[in-house]
Amino acid sequence: MPVMSSWKHLVIGFVLGAVTINIYIPFRKSCESVSQMEGTTRQAASEPLTADTLKCSQSLKTKPVPVSDGSSRCLPLEDGLSDQIRMGWIKKRKETKEILAKLDHLMPHVTFSDINKTTSAKNSKVTILNPKDSYCVGDHLMVQLDLYDHSGNRKNYGGDFLRARIYSSSLKAGASGNIKDFGNGTYLVNFTLFWEGDVRVSILLIHPSEGVSALWAARKKGYDKIAFTGKFLNGTSESTAECGFNMTRNAELCEFLDERDQEAFYCLKPKHIPCGALVQLKSYNKPISYLTDLERSLLERSNIGVEIPHRFEEIHVLQCGGNQTKASEKCKFGMSPQFPSGFLWQNQWYPLFCNMSPFNTLEQIQTCLKGKLVYFMGDSTVRQWMESLKTRLTSLVYLNIHNSGKPQKFIAVDTAKDIQIQWKKHGHPFIGSHEYSIKDHSYIARDMDTISGDKDTAVVISLGQHFRPFPVEFFIQRAINVRQAVQRLLLRSPSTRVLIKGENTREMDTDQERFSDFHGYVQNLATKELFQDLNVGFIDAWDMTVACNTQKVHPPDFVVWSAALPFASGQTPAATGKKAEREIQS
Repeated sequence: MPVMSSWKHLVIGFVLGAVTINIYIPFRKSCESVSQMEGTTRQAASEPLTADTLKCSQSLKTKPVPVSDGSSRCLPLEDGLSDQIRMGWIKKRKETKEILAKLDHLMPHVTFSDINKTTSAKNSKVTILNPKDSYCVGDHLMVQLDLYDHSGNRKNYGGDFLRARIYSSSLKAGASGNIKDFGNGTYLVNFTLFWEGDVRVSILLIHPSEGVSALWAARKKGYDKIAFTGKFLNGTSESTAECGFNMTRNAELCEFLDERDQEAFYCLKPKHIPCGALVQLKSYNKPISYLTDLERSLLERSNIGVEIPHRFEEIHVLQCGGNQTKASEKCKFGMSPQFPSGFLWQNQWYPLFCNMSPFNTLEQIQTCLKGKLVYFMGDSTVRQWMESLKTRLTSLVYLNIHNSGKPQKFIAVDTAKDIQIQWKKHGHPFIGSHEYSIKDHSYIARDMDTISGDKDTAVVISLGQHFRPFPVEFFIQRAINVRQAVQRLLLRSPSTRVLIKGENTREMDTDQERFSDFHGYVQNLATKELFQDLNVGFIDAWDMTVACNTQKVHPPDFVVWSAALPFASGQTPAATGKKAEREIQS
């Protein structure tokens, strides 16, 4: 869904009723502060402690503690817990609820019993509102969508998850369209014609509004779509155990807690092995679905990303007089973004609001990064930035830190130019079918607190892909923790540069209940809301990957480099800047 200018409309243009949301805070306080990796033990209750956790924590004077009958009761918190932390919990819960309420207000809340009453791409209509024989570069192409169901009836509500782009394959060019949902089955798509040549229009129905409603409802229902297997090593003894965020079995648990930030992860405790012996994790999909068979049918691959047909041919765009779409002002950190944020031409990204200087030679990269310390933090999509940079900056050498596998920490240095770059994965959840070490596992907020920061330090953060299978409040709470760490860093070192990489699109043939781009877009919207008032840069990787039509969780290198280039060149153009109203669109 392209990004709109207001929380009021979704392209998914959702007109919703109010819904009460019970927020599960995945945190159960232990009797003492503990390292998240050392772990403590307790007896698990036979039922989740969600309600108890909320009931006890609301007063900020008590905590839930399990008792012998499997229930729990509230006991006083230790005196050493500061009032500042207590107040921080209240503020975070309040902000989480507010953002959830905004998102929920955008969503369609519809039910259906007949597949023929859902949106049909084939039956829907696309009309150009300002038809011409030819257009000029910089002109707008206005397109109206009228959506119909499979029975041929016009839809009378919105909320469909749409994706609009223009492209010229021969020119390796593309751009997103700006979609407005009128909430009655009609949508307006505004395309800016950025380049000369013959341009095609593509509008995809990613999910009908009925599918969006089902996905949103299913996402609220649990943390158990993904589970983890933990490996414990204790001398010559080895054991595996189930791990996760909401363990409800009547068994002894290992708790890995971050008290300040209310982060928690649990494992069933193996017999005769201490919790600190946990060394590796891997994840797997549990055979759990919160969708009905009818709802799942909407999420079959043949029903995802279906092209809405149109009868017009290519759009002819001419270079008329002095019309141009490339900006003249040089890119610099802190400029306010817009949507679309740019366009692709000859497989190179051009920001709309500033002029990105060419930056591809080894000498240019070395000059910009000389004396710099760079931290990449998060998922593998930002690790790609480091890998892309390494292929161009051949003087960088990876250090052997005696870890194996891509999920492990990477450090690369150029000693002659005094450059150090590192990537480290974010803390739980980190989803992967291959085992990865958790001995260096930590949350981004804690890692950021160890950074001194200065004018030669940069931090790039990417969160999202691994959170899609879990309730969205989990992602919001984590993003708030990261934002607070960014605020602390900028307070002690205002000259440190911090860049937030937004989520990118991914494959359409993955399990949509867990990994749909709808989940990613909602998280992207929440990220923009949470970081909008900070002096940080924002790279709209969503816009880029829609324009490039990559549909891969790990986009090709030219897309990765387009996203990383503003950082690598010191010309970060897109800062979150001032608060802005937004709409959802794909």
